[in-house]
This record gives sequence, C-alpha cells and structure tokens, in this order.
Amino acid sequence: MTVGIVAVLLVDTIAFFGDTSLVGFLTGTVWAPGQGAGEGGLYGMLPLLNGTLMIGVGSIVVALPLGLLTAIYLSEYANPRVRGVLKPTLEILAGIPTVIVGFFALQFITPDLLRPIFGDDRVFIFNAAAGSIAVGLMILPIIASISEDAMRAVPSSLREAAFGLGASKRQVSLRVVVPAALSGISASVILAFSRAVGETMAVTIAAGNSPKMTWNYFESIQTLTASIAQTVRGEVAAGTVRYDALFALGMTLFLLTLVMNLISARIVRRYRQVYS
Repeated sequence: MTVGIVAVLLVDTIAFFGDTSLVGFLTGTVWAPGQGAGEGGLYGMLPLLNGTLMIGVGSIVVALPLGLLTAIYLSEYANPRVRGVLKPTLEILAGIPTVIVGFFALQFITPDLLRPIFGDDRVFIFNAAAGSIAVGLMILPIIASISEDAMRAVPSSLREAAFGLGASKRQVSLRVVVPAALSGISASVILAFSRAVGETMAVTIAAGNSPKMTWNYFESIQTLTASIAQTVRGEVAAGTVRYDALFALGMTLFLLTLVMNLISARIVRRYRQVYS
C-alpha cells in the first residue's frame, strides 16, 4: 500500500512539475491556483508550509505541557483505580470527530476565549490560534498516553534509590523518571507534531483558508491539508495543472511527515535506555 500511495503521488507530481517550476514551487510566496499568467497560476507553496508549521508549533505549545503533566500524574501520583478511569477517558478525546473539534473552536474558542482576552479588533473570526488550540486538544492524548507508558516502563528500583537518598515525590518524578523516559517522551512529541501537520477539517474550519506569509496567530491562514480540501471540488478537472497541484501538495505533506517519523525513530534508538 505504501508503494502504491507513493506511486500515485509521484506520477501526478511529476506531471505538475512538467508545467510548473520546481524552484518557483519551493520558494514562491504566493499560492493562487488559476490566477496569474496561463493556466498554471501562481503555485508558491511557502504560505501553505508557513501555515502548516504555525499550526504544528502552536498545537505542541498547547499539548506538550498539558500532556506531560497528565502523564506524570497518571504514572506517579494516581492510584490504579483513578488511572483506570482517567486514561480511557482521556483517550476518548482522540475519538472525537475532527469536524466537531473545528466547530468547537469556531463557536467557543475564538468568541468566548480569545476575543475577550485579546480584543475583537485583533482576533479574526478564523485564526491560527484557535486552530492551534483545537489541534492541541486533539494530539494531547498522543503525548499523554505514550509518555505515561514510557514513564511506567522506568524500573521501580530507580525510584526507590532516589527515595532512599531523601528525594521527594516531585523530585523523583521530574529528575529521575522524566529523564529516564526522555526517549519515549520525545517520540510522542514528534509523532504528535506529525499528526498535527496532517490535520484537515479542524484547521479548515477554525483557521480559515487564507494562504499568507505571517506569524500572527490571530490572522487567518491556510495549511497544506486545508488547501487540498478546498481545491478538491467538482470544478477541478482531472489532468489540469490545478488538479496535479493537489498531488504535489500531497507529496510535500507525505515527505514532511515521513521526515518527522524518521526523526522520531532515530531519537528512540539514540536515547533509548535498556534496563536489566
């Protein structure tokens, strides 16, 4: 299946670059399909990559502290009965349809959370901050669950040795358990980031469809996935440049997530600690 997916993406991506410059695609700052000279339009992917990275970074800023603190509580503080209830409840969050999370961001996060704090004139109704918070809530179970599993895999002998030296519960958790589980925690963050950059509906609804070069989280942006979702409509004829551009964006997203997963695997191998 992987070979088939790559082959499908590759065929139309090559066709796209037969009509459009690869350099222009990688370095262009305007994404305007169907506009400009000729059928090709303006296909600079940097605004879409910019929006994708904004959502990825913003969602990690939201999910990492919450997920890590949740994992520490479940692993080190919660009793088995509480853990047995809280962990499945937390993982239910991952099963909520993404379109519902997008509507939650549009109807609650922006008007009731962001605008009262930062002002209606500064915060667009569609904005990257709401998209980041929404996606951060969606990837929180990934960080919390994988990090908690990594912490629970740390041998009890390390904890007992730290307690024997007079360390408190907090010191054992933060200075012994977390460093020992660092490879699993790092892997969870990178996998969560890969999940964030691949999110479509929640980002499309909450962050809008305005491809632009900006780092203002209160403005509307557009991600790679949102651009694909917007373009895949009935009026886009197969075989056109705009149609082939979808596959070029898909290949870009595929390579981005592939690189992140390879980095995650390398971190696990490099910093993994084996206890006998």
